[in-house]
Amino acid sequence: MADRWAVVRDLGRGLPYREIHGRTGVSVTTIGRVARYLALGNGGYALAARRLGANAHG
Repeated sequence: MADRWAVVRDLGRGLPYREIHGRTGVSVTTIGRVARYLALGNGGYALAARRLGANAHG
């Protein structure tokens, strides 16, 4: 699951899927799935990412 948070972070930075795969080892299919959830989901990943980001910088 921690790998998925790294994917969320890297997607937020605008990195290409292949580069994210190289950095995290997460499959391109899973990266696409996470990206789809970010774009079309109910906001859970985005909310958690904002909260984690606030804690990391606060």
